[in-house]
Amino acid sequence: MPKKKFSIATALANLVVYAEKTFHANRFDLIYANNQLLSLFSLPEPGEADKTLPDFQSGIIEPIIEYAIEEGLCKPEESLLFETRILGIVMPPPSQVISTFDAIAATDGIKKATDYLNELSIHSNYIRMPDINKNIRWTAPGVKGDLTITINLSKPEKDNKQVAMERLLPQTSYPKCKLCIENMGYAGALNYPARQTLRVIPIMLNDELWHFQFSPYVYFDNHCIALSDEHRPMAITAQTFTRLLDFVDLFPHYFIGSNADLPIVGGSILAHDHFQGGSKVLPMLNRPAKKLFMSHAFPDVSIAVLDWYNSVIRLTSENRPQLEKIASYILQNWRNYSDEANGIFAKTSEPHNTITPIAAYNEESGYSLYLILRNNRTDEAHPYGIFHPTEDMHNIKKEGIGLIEAMGIFILPGRLFEEIRDISDILTGRKPLNFAELSQEDHKLFKHMGMIAQLANDYGLNLTDAAAEEAIVGYINNTCVKILNCTAVFKDTPEGNIAFDTYLKKMNFQQL
Repeated sequence: MPKKKFSIATALANLVVYAEKTFHANRFDLIYANNQLLSLFSLPEPGEADKTLPDFQSGIIEPIIEYAIEEGLCKPEESLLFETRILGIVMPPPSQVISTFDAIAATDGIKKATDYLNELSIHSNYIRMPDINKNIRWTAPGVKGDLTITINLSKPEKDNKQVAMERLLPQTSYPKCKLCIENMGYAGALNYPARQTLRVIPIMLNDELWHFQFSPYVYFDNHCIALSDEHRPMAITAQTFTRLLDFVDLFPHYFIGSNADLPIVGGSILAHDHFQGGSKVLPMLNRPAKKLFMSHAFPDVSIAVLDWYNSVIRLTSENRPQLEKIASYILQNWRNYSDEANGIFAKTSEPHNTITPIAAYNEESGYSLYLILRNNRTDEAHPYGIFHPTEDMHNIKKEGIGLIEAMGIFILPGRLFEEIRDISDILTGRKPLNFAELSQEDHKLFKHMGMIAQLANDYGLNLTDAAAEEAIVGYINNTCVKILNCTAVFKDTPEGNIAFDTYLKKMNFQQL
């Protein structure tokens, strides 16, 4: 049977029907969207949709984009920008999404409402599941809890042509950053993501306007973001705890946390106050207490040192006001706490102590606040941070260890995928081990020389493919555990445990 001739009019009609069925788009919005598409593609009238709707990705949107490139409506490197523009036309407008979300929350509960927004984000390709599904993920066993390791392939490397074009683009100050509410509907550019498919829900945290949306990168289930309406720097204050607990009052099925507010220990966007949360699947949330404490000043709060790789205080209580007060007390105390013997200095010429806070709610135990103690000081021996992975681990992870990694999910760079395959070729003997060649700084395995030398020494150079993969994965797993141990301000050693106890006792907490 001959292949059916492609018709752009039919493809656009299929897209409109897809929007009607999947987005439950309003008839009047669909008429408007249809005419916008006809104008964009210079068509005189709409086509007839297929009786059986094709697959959205391969049968509808990809052929439309291929046609647009062929007809000169967009350049190949602009395909994602053009796709987002097309899908933004057929999506329900922001006000309708907000109304639908609120109606579902009122009748079926908040979880159903977040499910609606998450599914809308996926079906509109705002969350690009075909790309995200390319990510490689596995579980790394650890003595203090298993970690989740992900090699991030959903953000492909840019080619040289695209990088060169980006350098020629004018720099603008609008939107001020990639988290600002003004991104909603923004067309984007080669160096800035298009956001016509972004939909957000306004929420109130501590009597202040914030916005709820899903992350397009999905590093874990239902990965969501809460962002301040105001563009202002990240700041961990007493108000932060109020906002986090307000969030879990609104969304009790999610956890929520904030990156720390200092470089090195903070997240990638410190310019805009925001939180990240989602399903309660992050490994740290499942860990038991290592030690229990109590405070006469805060009798309704259970205080625990978590059995985890870094230094975490877990506070649990059904008495929310008391929980907020003790969290603020610990924050203020930690901001000013120094322990010279353990390398902890609260301040030098600038502040160094801060907290990565996380909140969750459980019907049985009430509210929980997890306070990860952080310090970002550097010295000559540790130019990247005293409580940061040392340089011998940078081949695996060099970036700041933010909220997600600190809780046990590692997002490793996509470059590792090809580099692992090249290292496997050496360990199996398919390629010779030539240290003179590897020692050249422009060699792509240069950063892995120490890793290759150790693996070759431990396992030899005649491994099977399976054994080579097991050896490399084991090395990465151990490195991620070491990285988390590096971030602990109180190490899990006899001396470190005594120092942690001393810190807690100085706040008049008594061990049970």
